[in-house]
Amino acid sequence: MTDATPAAPARNLLIDTLRAFALIGVYMVHMFEQYEIYWAAPKENLTHAIFTTFFMGKAFSLLTLCFGLSFFLLMDKADRRGTDFSGRFAWRMVVLALIGAAHSLVYRGDILMVLAPLGLVLIPFHRAGGKTILVAAGLLLVQPWLLVQIAAAASGQAWANATPNSWADTGPAFYRTASLGQMLAWNVWEGQRFKWWFFIETGRLFQILALFLVGLRLGRAGVFDAPERFTAQRRAVLLLLVAVAIACHYGVAPLSAMLPDATAAPMARKLVATLLGGWFDVAMMGVYVLLIVEAYQGPARALLERLAPMGRMTLTFYVLQSLIWVPIFYGFGLGAWKWLPQSTALWLGVGFLAVQAIVGTLWFKRFHYGPLEWVWRAATYMTTKVPFVR
Repeated sequence: MTDATPAAPARNLLIDTLRAFALIGVYMVHMFEQYEIYWAAPKENLTHAIFTTFFMGKAFSLLTLCFGLSFFLLMDKADRRGTDFSGRFAWRMVVLALIGAAHSLVYRGDILMVLAPLGLVLIPFHRAGGKTILVAAGLLLVQPWLLVQIAAAASGQAWANATPNSWADTGPAFYRTASLGQMLAWNVWEGQRFKWWFFIETGRLFQILALFLVGLRLGRAGVFDAPERFTAQRRAVLLLLVAVAIACHYGVAPLSAMLPDATAAPMARKLVATLLGGWFDVAMMGVYVLLIVEAYQGPARALLERLAPMGRMTLTFYVLQSLIWVPIFYGFGLGAWKWLPQSTALWLGVGFLAVQAIVGTLWFKRFHYGPLEWVWRAATYMTTKVPFVR
């Protein structure tokens, strides 16, 4: 790792805006979930339907897409300087995992600990051909393991019909009454165990890797550097993704009806719902991205770019949100899960996002990076000479 520490890079405001939308979506899902406590006693109402259909899984997918895009930007800038960033990127993932480990003590749903080790898989793909990247991404999106499990469950094999380990998660109920010490201790192992089982059993790990590669490929193609060059392709893909999303959403029932019922194969139909649900999430995320880019190319650009500072502080705001709201919702703090109506929490979330947008705008008038972004970059290069104050 011999590359010199670079100066603060020039920004692509469209990419920063996409990161901001990812942050906004993830945060609003967290507020809807009361940072997971909601799932101890979910309510099948309109709010539930809206968030599970249009937000959950989509914002997370956008975050992972942006991660792959960021990988390309880092590696490409190093290539332009004539240096190899691979070793530095691997160390950067170690640092991110450490930040995630600390964050996960407060909020076990932390995604950084998942993204960091999986990010290492991107390194050998940096110099792979475009077709190789797309084929690998396509194979991962198909979810081969889930397809195998569906076939095995439908044929009555016991291992495929076993109750998923993640279904035994007691975290949401536990957080209602746990003390701070109990929560911290539980999050070290039990909380992480259930989280990882969820990512494994739902195919999320394959999805993350696929979207990493898609982000890498889009970055290499310059889709977000010169979106006007891809107008026809964007609009064609938008129509395709809308069709895929509709097919996945409404295809669950007829496909499930073709499989044995819960008596003969307890998991077969549930696995089909999981598979199509994952495809629906990715397709809808793609729809959102293309609509944002379309709007960005029109008169809405100035308005959308007001969100860009939030995208530049994604890491800082992501961790800060948990540090503020977990003590508000959880039993060791204010226990707001008992007395704060969900609708009120969501409106508070919108207000808090407005505050973050203002803070981000003011922050970057004086600083090059957000606080955690600076720490991450300084640790990556193992120097404090990374520019911070303007």
